[in-house]
Amino acid sequence: MPYLESIKVFVRVVELGSITSGGRDLRLTPAVASKRIKELETRLGARLLNRTTRKLVPTEAGRLFYEQARTVVAALEDAEASLAGFSGQPRGTIRVTAPLGVGRRLVAPLVPRFCDLYPEVDVRLRLSDRRVDLFEEELDVAFVLGTPPDSTMKLRKIAECPRLLCAAPAYLARAGTPQRPQDLIAQNHNCLLLRFPRSPEYFWVLETPEGPVKLEVSGRFDADEGDVLLNWALDGHGIVNKPLFEVAEHLDTGRLVPVLADTPPAPSVFGILYPHRKLQDPKVQRFIDFMVRHSKTLMTR
Repeated sequence: MPYLESIKVFVRVVELGSITSGGRDLRLTPAVASKRIKELETRLGARLLNRTTRKLVPTEAGRLFYEQARTVVAALEDAEASLAGFSGQPRGTIRVTAPLGVGRRLVAPLVPRFCDLYPEVDVRLRLSDRRVDLFEEELDVAFVLGTPPDSTMKLRKIAECPRLLCAAPAYLARAGTPQRPQDLIAQNHNCLLLRFPRSPEYFWVLETPEGPVKLEVSGRFDADEGDVLLNWALDGHGIVNKPLFEVAEHLDTGRLVPVLADTPPAPSVFGILYPHRKLQDPKVQRFIDFMVRHSKTLMTR
């Protein structure tokens, strides 16, 4: 068992890039995770990891071992999932990722309820507005909000989410209220963009009677976290493009007001991505079904 645990630790360390992150994912302290790596290197008689100034990277021997080790770990997880299906009691760990806003408002509140129903299942929730690679990071499911990427993975659609542009009244009093989509550019409005390397949001698409209009809007500052953009908008710093459920309470209180309500942004698809083989895992099946059923309720509150 220690040897198998060491293999699991090594695989997660390679995938997450650090002993601390890999250990945390397996609920091990950095000291214990480091010990497991050293035990594995001693057993194999080879150095598996090199330390750089920023992260751990596998050596040539480490890369060769990792490719086989991840297959072993995946096969073991599949075997455990089959046994769980046979016993009727899902067990094991589900690794989940979600965008920050969706994760905080829709996913996180439901995780404890799911774990109460299935006490032998652990959920590891990772929130990020950056797109992550499910295969590279060995994740089971990913919540997505937006245009689903072209992928070999399966998408379980939950809902279409209306979007809108909105801003604080103080910003519009100072900068003016755009009357048509092109005013966002012509009047040099500060558009608050969610941007990071390979980000899709370098433009906004608004729906008009003549059809979709693609606008290459810009702003004086941007961020890779959606809630930062929302807070900037609330503080009167610009116009933000958000799903309705994320800003509904602020619209109700008047802290934000709609902008160009007659030509809103195209709606976003809210759904769950997962590798095809994961649907054979009872705990993943039940997690997806639970989240689809209950997240719709949270969205309409």
